[in-house]
Amino acid sequence: MSADVRPIAESELPDWLRTVNTGFLETAGVTDSDVAQRARHGDLARTQGAFDPGTGGCVATFRSFPQELTVPGGAAVRSSAVTNVTVLPTHRRRGLLTRMMTAELTAARDRGDVLSTLIAAEYPIYGRYGYGPAASVSEWEIDVPRTGLNPRWSAPADGGRIDLVDAAEARRTGPGLHERLRAATHGAVDRDARWWSLATGAEEISYRPYKERFHAVYRTAAGEVAGLAVYSADGHWTDAKLPKNTVQVKQLLAVTADAERALWHFLCSIDWVARVRTGFRAPDDLVAQLLPDPRAAALVTTADFLWVRVLDVVRALRARTYAVPGVLVLEVTDAAGLADGRYRLDAAKGACERTADPVDLRLEVSALGSLYLGDESAVRLAQLGRIAEERPGAVALADAVFRTARRPWCPDVF
Repeated sequence: MSADVRPIAESELPDWLRTVNTGFLETAGVTDSDVAQRARHGDLARTQGAFDPGTGGCVATFRSFPQELTVPGGAAVRSSAVTNVTVLPTHRRRGLLTRMMTAELTAARDRGDVLSTLIAAEYPIYGRYGYGPAASVSEWEIDVPRTGLNPRWSAPADGGRIDLVDAAEARRTGPGLHERLRAATHGAVDRDARWWSLATGAEEISYRPYKERFHAVYRTAAGEVAGLAVYSADGHWTDAKLPKNTVQVKQLLAVTADAERALWHFLCSIDWVARVRTGFRAPDDLVAQLLPDPRAAALVTTADFLWVRVLDVVRALRARTYAVPGVLVLEVTDAAGLADGRYRLDAAKGACERTADPVDLRLEVSALGSLYLGDESAVRLAQLGRIAEERPGAVALADAVFRTARRPWCPDVF
């Protein structure tokens, strides 16, 4: 019998949350507080569940929420962010995700969302729904004694200062700093007040209890906040009573190179710390090259992260800027029928419109998602068979038009 897929009622939230926990292998129970928080902060109209007709229980979950994504050039584009996607192992391969995703993408397009975004837990799932990997992340582990940094360092050389603050102060100063970073970082997404409440322990979810962290704020010589590092540390000592602690960076936001340099130097100068794990950064992050010996920063993770699904090609391509002038006619195919069409992009003018002109490039909407933030190469996609060139030189032009000087970075899991 076919499952009933639909937006859930508030009375179904406990069952829905238990299914989310089970799908993500979280064994903790669901409390009344968890249910109340979800009811208060979530939009039930955008919270889908699949219900087994035999038992009536929730067997799959899906949720979306409004988001703004910064694109090349600094514009904030309206997106529908997808999260909490699960299907219980007892109900896989029955088309439940496809039904929920189809309903969501259609609703998002009807709402006027330009894009849909998600963080893919597994790589093979979302390409078939038109998403393409659009921003990657990397993580480094810094061997502090090998960095070559001055071990006697005590303050930034630029006249700025670093202060340790409590969670309340981080909650007060962090949002404004993040907004400045977001405006200058394509791939970044907005954070609401609840994000900061959860990140600083003002609000807590039972199955993900808050753990106290350290907060270091960088201020310029004029007293302006220009950076924030949030980190934790383990308590590892060797049998010879030697400290070998590791700092784990939870987030590091910096809107100037001076702030970024000073915060990494600070983290590498903390007594008893032998290693620093950077957390997820942009693949071209400066952290290794800021060290006198870049080899002290070993790359430990590199992977796809943010995936983009274009819903409105015209508005998406008009929203961003382009590195070089050029005109391209793109034939976009979309199995869902949402973004199908032929489009003429004039990069110099930032103009895009539907057209009947001869085609330069043919590509699926997922390939357009990969190109959109400037992280992927059109040349590589053509070599992989994901772009077909109809006019000689069009692939090389697309590569120059779409690529960005710095790679996109999304600091947030959602």
